[in-house]
Amino acid sequence: MASAWRKLKKSLIPKISTHRDDDRRRSSSSSSSSANGIVSSPSPSSVSRSSSRLSYSFSFRSSKKTCAICLGSLKKGEGQAIFTAECSHHFHFNCIATNVQHGNRICPICRSEWKDIPFQAPGSANDFRNNNSTILGFRHNWHPPSLPVLETDQISLEEPLSATHVAPAPSTRSQPITIKALPEFPAVLASDAVSKFPVLVGVSAPPFHVDVRHFNRAPIDLVAVLDVSGSMAGKLSLLKRAVCFIIQNLGPLDRVSIVTFSSSARRIFPLRRMRGSGQDDAISAVNALSSGGGTNIAEGLKKGVRVLEERLEQNPIASIMLLSDGHDTLNDDTRSLYRNVQNLTSNPNYSLQYLYLLPASICSRNTASGNEARRLSIPVHTFGFGSEHDSNAMHAISDLSGGTYSFIETVDNLQDAFARCIGGLLSVVAQDVRLTIQSLSRGVQIGSIHSGRYKNEIFNLGQKATIDVGSLYADEEKEFLVYVSIPASSRGEGEAKLDHMSLLEVLCSNKDSTSSEIVESRRERVVIRRPKVLSPTDKMVCLEVDRQKNRLAVADAIATAQRMAELGILDHAQAVLSEQKTTLLSSVSAQAGDDLCKWLEKELTETAQRMATLQLYEQSGRAYVLSGLSSHSWQRATTRGHSTTILPGEGASGINSYDTPSMISMVSKSQCLNGGPSQQPQMVTKSCSLTPRHK
Repeated sequence: MASAWRKLKKSLIPKISTHRDDDRRRSSSSSSSSANGIVSSPSPSSVSRSSSRLSYSFSFRSSKKTCAICLGSLKKGEGQAIFTAECSHHFHFNCIATNVQHGNRICPICRSEWKDIPFQAPGSANDFRNNNSTILGFRHNWHPPSLPVLETDQISLEEPLSATHVAPAPSTRSQPITIKALPEFPAVLASDAVSKFPVLVGVSAPPFHVDVRHFNRAPIDLVAVLDVSGSMAGKLSLLKRAVCFIIQNLGPLDRVSIVTFSSSARRIFPLRRMRGSGQDDAISAVNALSSGGGTNIAEGLKKGVRVLEERLEQNPIASIMLLSDGHDTLNDDTRSLYRNVQNLTSNPNYSLQYLYLLPASICSRNTASGNEARRLSIPVHTFGFGSEHDSNAMHAISDLSGGTYSFIETVDNLQDAFARCIGGLLSVVAQDVRLTIQSLSRGVQIGSIHSGRYKNEIFNLGQKATIDVGSLYADEEKEFLVYVSIPASSRGEGEAKLDHMSLLEVLCSNKDSTSSEIVESRRERVVIRRPKVLSPTDKMVCLEVDRQKNRLAVADAIATAQRMAELGILDHAQAVLSEQKTTLLSSVSAQAGDDLCKWLEKELTETAQRMATLQLYEQSGRAYVLSGLSSHSWQRATTRGHSTTILPGEGASGINSYDTPSMISMVSKSQCLNGGPSQQPQMVTKSCSLTPRHK
């Protein structure tokens, strides 16, 4: 028997080789005909070659060993039927049957069109396996989704951008960014030299016009990286509903990809536009999710980043939303992550194993060369569910990438948290926003800039500085404190004779999110008086500068208290918070009844409550504090604690001073769908006024 089998194999080998030689000759002949200008009807192999630029890195050898859809082995004898397409690529029969169920005749690898496609009889048990948590109400006639898995060699699976997208008419384009530049006091004595004089520098994005939202909004490429480990079993239905809410609120030019992770990671939905069948298939893919296995956050991020890094075409906005309810069980060194990330500022060579597992687009120091750092920056907005998630890791990932970290104390608020994030991402009106600050008088030097996590640089011995703000949501504001040194006034100066001194000039430049045009805003100057004697008006404090000083001081106090809490010194942490609360309440802006100061007071109070005991801090305090620090660092709204609603008289956990109208509108829509509060949330108001300075 064995001898007969060897003879049969020997007789088949020459035939296989002959077939391959014939294929090579046909390929060569086709190329020659094309070069001579002869047009012939395309064959599957020629179509494959014309599409090779889309999947150049895929090797024929690897396609024979691995199913390109599920990445499983194609070895015989493993209980799965193998389908060989007419283009010679191999797949598991069940995988490709699901992929072509809706008439898709394109090979996922070479993009050639098939004449014959596999057929799978309806009613198979495989169609409904692991689907016990399907959300009803989104699509009543459920159909199995296409579930390809992304790898480096399959970037051609993304759906191309619309070729008919036209830039908006000039009348619908965004208005320019508004600059503000305010000194703390309107005057400084001519004889005084001030070493640290605060100047508030800020930008305000233009409003978002809902009536033309599909024309003046930049489309987004969004990747949802979802935790489907075993611990998500009881939360999976709410997760599905929340992700479907995102899908249904995206426009036809937006694209979405879905990556799931447990012990390993896979892409279950390619980057496709949210229109018609694309939206339906995305919802079906979400509804088919099931839970099980461990938690591999790092691998899920790598897969999600790969989707965006390997795009053939790019929408103007790109972002990742990462969701998890636990610790990374497949990688080490995550519990002390936040404390070590803080050390990166003062010690960039600090070794942290977990950070090196993250893609370079998230953690810039993981690039092959330092000169290529952040060639593509992908913000990751992280969401931690419940009390068991790794708040240190989730905060560090968002902080390093330029995203935000939200703490969702109860999963019932998951959809509202997503809504807040999406409300911002879908309202980007400006990108690459940069503030340039220039000294205007001799002796006036820029000493320091308090800009949170936004990068700032000071040049020319304090004569010039820049702040890189990045993107701005509609109606979003960013405010920074610039400290300058002011010399004593000299009679020899021209401005001294007029009792005035020009301190700074502020310019803002940005890229319009829809037209990609570079826009420059009107320059703003900061001018103060230099009288010999100060009048009562000269002693008035600008409330906007004072409230910004309060915000920064409160954020610093909370960060200090958090570091003490990590060391178990809760009494010292409480003392820091109590002292800062006293200082806040005695400030000029708080005495004037400023809304932001009221919010900061409540934040200090709730932070202290969540640090009452070590057990309470471990359970919710750490996550609450880190989410707040993320919000303050980027001056961007995050979800904290058990509530996402902003209603009058509510506790601090529901109030967020960084909410924009677009965020509020989306959260309200989410709550309306869930039968929640229908009242419109209130935003913290900001006003500019002067109050007498305290001696």
